[in-house]
Amino acid sequence: MSQPQQQQTPPGTTGQMDPKPDHGEQSYRGCGRLTGKKTVITGADSGIGKAVAIAYAREGADVLIAYLDEHEDAQDTQKWVEEAGQQAVLVPGDLQDPKHCRQVIAKAVEEFGRIDVLVSNAAFQMSRDTITDIPDEEWDRTIATNLSAFFHLTKAAVPHIPSGGSIIGTTSVNSDAAPPNLLPYDATKAGIANMCGALAQMLAGQGIRANSIAPGPIWTPLIPATMTPEMVESFGQEVPLKRPGQPVEVVPPFVMLASDEASYISGARIPVTGGHPIL
Repeated sequence: MSQPQQQQTPPGTTGQMDPKPDHGEQSYRGCGRLTGKKTVITGADSGIGKAVAIAYAREGADVLIAYLDEHEDAQDTQKWVEEAGQQAVLVPGDLQDPKHCRQVIAKAVEEFGRIDVLVSNAAFQMSRDTITDIPDEEWDRTIATNLSAFFHLTKAAVPHIPSGGSIIGTTSVNSDAAPPNLLPYDATKAGIANMCGALAQMLAGQGIRANSIAPGPIWTPLIPATMTPEMVESFGQEVPLKRPGQPVEVVPPFVMLASDEASYISGARIPVTGGHPIL
């Protein structure tokens, strides 16, 4: 089933999307798998980050919601977290700035005392047909938002992550099969996957695990905000399941990797791709 043609300006908002994404607002049921955990999720105002925030709260975790400037979407995420009986902390700002990355972590430590789970999920992309169409500033923005922010967040967070803690990076199926029209995005997602592999080894002695999750085509504001209306209409048709995934469908591995059940899983990369294999 295709989506109606539509377009937004980056970063996009949930309210303008047709159909509305499913973040698990009505469907996700928690069972205490993250009770007492303190978590930081970037890009948690919408899309995958929002779905993960709702799930984490319903599993018993407090959540810091880091986002750019989509205040209405972020406040909606906050509402769902608080309705689950958990603390929600909103931190707006641009993760391209290393100083802001450090401020996000500092706020989490101020509010929570520690960080059990860091989810680096915020991302930017634009579709361009050739490398000469990519403005230098767009390359720099993509690298800074997707890859460098992960480095700065992790560097600041590690001193505050206890043994048993978990770092999760959102990569993409594109890091395995790189579409040419998303060249900068592809490069950052491959970088995140490799960083998680290195971190898993680097931080093992501290008892901190690092893993990544590789979604396929997921229906989030990033899609109508960064693709042409024609691309939006056919989005998700290329995978074997012939549809885009909903944000809530990406949640299970995020919950599992954050939980103590995953105590021996580190350095892994879990695909959620609608049937596109990552081997």
